[in-house]
Amino acid sequence: MSVTSIAAARRARPTSPKVSKTPGSLVHRKVEFDWSQTPLEWIPGSPFASHFINEINLLLPAGEFWFCKIYNKALPYITDEKLKADVQMFVRQEAMHARAHGAAIVEYLNAHGIETKSNTRQEDWLFESLLSDEPMGIKLPKFAQKEWLVFRLGIVAAIEHMTCVLGNYVLRNTSWDEAGADPVLLDLLRWHGAEEVEHRCVAFDVYRHLGGGYASRYYLASIAMPAVYGLWVHGAAHLMKQDERFKAKKPSVFKPWIWMQWMREVKTGHLPSPFWLALKELPFFSPWYDPVKEGSTEEALAYLNSSPAAARAAAMA
Repeated sequence: MSVTSIAAARRARPTSPKVSKTPGSLVHRKVEFDWSQTPLEWIPGSPFASHFINEINLLLPAGEFWFCKIYNKALPYITDEKLKADVQMFVRQEAMHARAHGAAIVEYLNAHGIETKSNTRQEDWLFESLLSDEPMGIKLPKFAQKEWLVFRLGIVAAIEHMTCVLGNYVLRNTSWDEAGADPVLLDLLRWHGAEEVEHRCVAFDVYRHLGGGYASRYYLASIAMPAVYGLWVHGAAHLMKQDERFKAKKPSVFKPWIWMQWMREVKTGHLPSPFWLALKELPFFSPWYDPVKEGSTEEALAYLNSSPAAARAAAMA
């Protein structure tokens, strides 16, 4: 065979698909927030929406530290160097998210007299017991440990699609600015949302790389997505019970009032519609799901390069 024929044959061979679909390299950014002037009703005239979004501070820290633990466990199984670098930066970004929201609990919510421990204990139990390496204290046999790891990575992949959807929402929602919302809390939401968009491919890439399939992805998302929204509404109800304006309603995830009020608040533009959120989750159920298509890295970086909290941290370094 001639040299020309060999070269042509090589060009004709199908190339292996890229393991990592993350554009460019992820960056670990430090942030600093000053909560001293942020009011509890951070969206003026919208106490329901303010509480509803404030629940994110309670919901996220335990989950994001859990992400860090299981991705550190996944690292030895990753054979692609680009994906390994993505995961290392993903873990550092998630750890910073957890610390930032954890600080908001203490320096913002607790400082305003909001009781949070009874709510955060539930998240701690979920991630430290039910979804731990030894679920409910049961030591798994060695052959099942990797399967349990991939199972949990599938849950994270589903959640990361959700956080990408919410990241797009907070980056593009201008109604909060028009209402005069607190700039510090807005920056927290948008900095976090932008990084979720930036690293939107990592969890899904790792899940597939370690053998996660479509069928398991489908049923894991069917469980994880409703569970996360249920926890979100449950936590929001806990915050509203501490507000005299809502206490008489006895807010609960199991009562119609909070869901009906959520739909009323959608008209203000201060909350996303639950139906819109459900619609945006559907691409994850497709066999052809591609997280690259779910957001714009350029849009995310445009905000991250102008985030006041990131600039403040850089100035303090």
